[in-house]
Amino acid sequence: MKKTELKKLKRKIVFLLPLGIIIIGLMLFLPAGTFNYWHAWAFMGVMFVPLLTVVFYFFKKDPELLERRMRNKEKEAKEIIIIKIAKIFFFIGFVFPGIDYRYGWSHVPVWLVVLSDAIIFLAYMLIFLVFTENSYTSRIVEVDKKQKVITTGPYSIVRHPMYAGIIPMYLLIPLALGSYYAVAFYIPVIVLIFYRIFDEERVLCRELYGYKQYMKKVRYRLIPRVW
Repeated sequence: MKKTELKKLKRKIVFLLPLGIIIIGLMLFLPAGTFNYWHAWAFMGVMFVPLLTVVFYFFKKDPELLERRMRNKEKEAKEIIIIKIAKIFFFIGFVFPGIDYRYGWSHVPVWLVVLSDAIIFLAYMLIFLVFTENSYTSRIVEVDKKQKVITTGPYSIVRHPMYAGIIPMYLLIPLALGSYYAVAFYIPVIVLIFYRIFDEERVLCRELYGYKQYMKKVRYRLIPRVW
């Protein structure tokens, strides 16, 4: 990556990271009506401390990956619709736990909150491993001209290891935030991820050389011997 591009990426990171932390914080604490919402503090620590570490690591080791991860303009018409719908459920899913906490609807035990945070962290580590193995893990469905099929690491076990980490993470975010009811808002997001997997494979089969052969070699998408 050229120096000018690296500087531009650095400016974007310096702007977007604090902004993201502030927005998530507002979405959690404003509905709760208090900063005395320990579930939210624990969750933000579990999410953002590793995130800052990972961003710093890849800025040094693989800035091109960070640049790809910051792209958000989908090229596929179906994906544009999926992302718009998912954003709605994400917003509700982050806001609702604070409302739940304010009115005391859910009573998630401490051990389950801590366990959820621990699994979220492990899922994040799996995603980090995926990033180190595959520099072309873009946020949008696309195939780079230089991209090759990755068959090593977690990709030797399942075809979509990043989603294998993302799905349990999303399902456990509400519990980590102390809300049973908010789980309902993440279920549609999981359904959209399954749809996205099919759509992504369609694009990869069409545009990425060797992907069809890879599908025959690695038969399972998310869970070995299951699917």
